Amino acid sequence: MSGSSGDKFFEAIFEAAFGKSLKINGTQFKSGGCINNAVKLRTSRGDYFLKWQSGIPEDMFQKEAEGLKLLAEAGTIKIPEVIAFGKIEGKHYLLLEDIESAPPARNYWEDYGQSLAAMHKNNSARKYGLDYDNYIGKLPQPNATSDDWIDFFIRQRLEYQLKLAIKNALVSDHLVDRYRRFYDLLPGLLPVDRPALLHGDMWSGNAMVGNDGRVCLIDPAVYYGHREIELAFSQMFGGFGNEFYKAYEEAYPLESGFEERVDIYNIYPHMVHVNLFGTSYLGGVERVLRRYL
Repeated sequence: MSGSSGDKFFEAIFEAAFGKSLKINGTQFKSGGCINNAVKLRTSRGDYFLKWQSGIPEDMFQKEAEGLKLLAEAGTIKIPEVIAFGKIEGKHYLLLEDIESAPPARNYWEDYGQSLAAMHKNNSARKYGLDYDNYIGKLPQPNATSDDWIDFFIRQRLEYQLKLAIKNALVSDHLVDRYRRFYDLLPGLLPVDRPALLHGDMWSGNAMVGNDGRVCLIDPAVYYGHREIELAFSQMFGGFGNEFYKAYEEAYPLESGFEERVDIYNIYPHMVHVNLFGTSYLGGVERVLRRYL
């Protein structure tokens, strides 16, 4: 996007958000993840962070905005404020509070673990899921509610991703058969816990250090689920300090044997990555199936 056309686009977003245009004093383009463009905008009213993209689902940024607001309402972890979202000139956009990054505080990981535990405690949901579907990455994430965690995990997480992989010819018939037979084992392998508010895409790339040295979470795939799946997801790519897990455990102890369940929960993000990036991620799924079948 050229300077002049970019400024006009940005000015139109501010006009829609505030009812007036803002003077743009500077732009700093950022990484927007796998699919988005992103920029920090310095204006006469302050700094803002903007993501935009063409050719994405009409409601993708709306659902992200709703997820950010839901996490913010919990009041336990810093979440960027949603300013506006919409569509201008054929481009979808999401305008957010700009978070100025700073070095992590000395107790960054301990505080992160305690804050996430507080978020998992602080909700009153009676069912697993959410009252609307959303996205994980660019993939749809169905959230039809259920009273039963195992049922939800199978239907809305494992089976949905499997069907996408079948549709795209990414899995063999042999794997499909074993994958579905594994469902019958889950009631004996996974514990029951009350629904917890989850960020839903808990890897290190979706956290940043705010200007106070504490964690700020971004790019959620929010729903209410078993909190163990969140902790398992955090281990898939690493990057979390040991102090994080120790502080979480002290604040909100997990049922014994959690480490034995991590790979089971992570079938879901592995299958998400299969459908986003290809079959190299099937190894994590195969490892679990060989272990139990």
